Amino acid sequence: MLSQELGIKEIFENPKSVFSLLNPEEKEELLSHASITVFRKNEFIYKEGDKPSAFIFLIDGKVKIFKEGVGGREQIIRMTKPMGYVSYRALLAEEIHNASAVTLEDSLVCMVSPDHFFGRLLRNPDFSARILRKLAQELGFSNSRTVTLTQKHIRGRLAESLLLLKEKYGFENDGVSLKAYLSREDIANLSNMTTSNAIRTLSTFAGEKVIAIDGRKIKILDLHKLERISKLG
Repeated sequence: MLSQELGIKEIFENPKSVFSLLNPEEKEELLSHASITVFRKNEFIYKEGDKPSAFIFLIDGKVKIFKEGVGGREQIIRMTKPMGYVSYRALLAEEIHNASAVTLEDSLVCMVSPDHFFGRLLRNPDFSARILRKLAQELGFSNSRTVTLTQKHIRGRLAESLLLLKEKYGFENDGVSLKAYLSREDIANLSNMTTSNAIRTLSTFAGEKVIAIDGRKIKILDLHKLERISKLG
């Protein structure tokens, strides 16, 4: 059940949470400078062009970060999972948001005021080091994705996107179903292709017994072959 009490408990006790690095005094102080909010499925957390209003952290749910391209076409540039950051780059850079964030399912979000983020949290060396590490990791990921989305063929791009979803969200209890139910349009936007190409390529993968499709549920039947398709591009 998504709730504020669950959110506070999660961000303090989960070792994957950057807030777990705070000392008891800092955690107590954070309570008066943070708000826990439930965003419903397909609800915007912020939009491209907005001024950053908080350090935003995902407690539970799934969020996509996307940018609008030519003709209003979306390009998904990042997916966020629980205990991940939804917004911090624009805040640190003192820039407007250059992308939008929208929920893929009901999500629980923690928002920390900019004053407290800069004046208190970043003064904790462990907290700051985690933020810097995350920035560096995302820069490396962004560099790799730029090459992928511009040089790989359609099959390689779609295979990599499915592997990205596996790494980000994992499998259901059956060990093969991706724990992320994206629309065909979202899969296309993640893979830098048209929706019709995404549908056609998914059908081809299914025909080759690499995956199985049941509505929005995708099962990876041959992980080794999917990895090979992604590598060959």
